[in-house]
Amino acid sequence: MRIGIIGVGLMGHGIAHNVITRGGFPLAFLDHPGNQPVADLLAAGATPCASGGEVAAAADVVILCVTGSPQVETVLTGDGGVLERLAPGTVVVDCSTSLPDSTVRMGALVAAAGGALLDAPMTRLASHARAGTLNLLVGGDAATLERVRPVLACFTESIDHVGPLGHGHRLKLLHNFVSLGFMAVLGEAAAQAAAADVAPAVLIDVLARGGGAGAALERMTPHLLSGDAGNVPFAIANALKDIDYFRQMVAGSPASHAIADGVSAALSGVVRAGGGEAFMPALSRLLQQAGDA
Repeated sequence: MRIGIIGVGLMGHGIAHNVITRGGFPLAFLDHPGNQPVADLLAAGATPCASGGEVAAAADVVILCVTGSPQVETVLTGDGGVLERLAPGTVVVDCSTSLPDSTVRMGALVAAAGGALLDAPMTRLASHARAGTLNLLVGGDAATLERVRPVLACFTESIDHVGPLGHGHRLKLLHNFVSLGFMAVLGEAAAQAAAADVAPAVLIDVLARGGGAGAALERMTPHLLSGDAGNVPFAIANALKDIDYFRQMVAGSPASHAIADGVSAALSGVVRAGGGEAFMPALSRLLQQAGDA
């Protein structure tokens, strides 16, 4: 199978690297200013393309790894977009974090063009993308997933079929609400601990031996101990986008979303204060400064 990818950023670069080096698939990619350096991909034989349509024309499977729903919609339906040159039978795999309703709409347009859309958002970090150990939450037709599974397997540790189209993104937003929400809670706790002169190592030890243990604490720990937030290269502004996608998704639900509203408010304050480009572990410092202000 010929593979195309649009979005060779922090996550997409690792995916592209594994598709061409580990999987051995011919690869075309969209040449874009937001890409990570692509010298390694070019050296491995990848082909740069000037438009999404060119990527689609060169591929049996098109992987999208962009910021969110507006970017996915533009990539698919905009001038020179994927749908202009999508060949019948092509599978589009959206690994972005998107709104489920938008995904279903895009799926209908892809189907009308003769293709099939799977929503396959990722969990884990850019380091896992590079290592080929991402987890995918896949929504869509099960038989279509089986057709492209060999491609997805070269950059994943697990691939879970979670339901019909849109359910991958629904599960991803639930996941990110929990994971980012936990980090926000820990960030505020650490900010309050610092304000009370509680040593970070003591706070970490107490949490790790009690109910605060888990992946969120592990991801926050390097910053709390040494100020290094680089282990989780996920911007606070991007986290706010995901939380607000979750709030938009559940807006019509009778169940409460008060906690999500609170997380959004906290992250919004940090972004308004100019901290949106900082990585999530830096919340502890930025929330402490917000309290000082």
